[in-house]
Amino acid sequence: MEYMLFIATDPSPDPQGETSGMIERWVEEGERRGIRKQGDRLRPINDATTVRVRNGELLLTGGPFTESKERIVGYDLIDCKDLDEAIDYVSRHPMARFGRIEIRPVWPMGD
Repeated sequence: MEYMLFIATDPSPDPQGETSGMIERWVEEGERRGIRKQGDRLRPINDATTVRVRNGELLLTGGPFTESKERIVGYDLIDCKDLDEAIDYVSRHPMARFGRIEIRPVWPMGD
């Protein structure tokens, strides 16, 4: 099953721990195990554009749509046998300690 991971900041991260090289090791593990399909970090929120159409009018807003302390800073797409395997793998991502990671099952079109 495919899962989309939303990697986000957190206003109260775990203050302990070394981060140097941790993400690279996490990516390497996922690629070695055939779990990680793709992913990347995202440009800063000031580079975002929000698109809406209301009453036939295109509305564009620079920056993020919502005001919050947490920001989505990256994403990953993984393919695991079940949610337990996804949780086990995601729990080793550094942002599980220094941010937040939302795991959401992909819902294929037509299902």
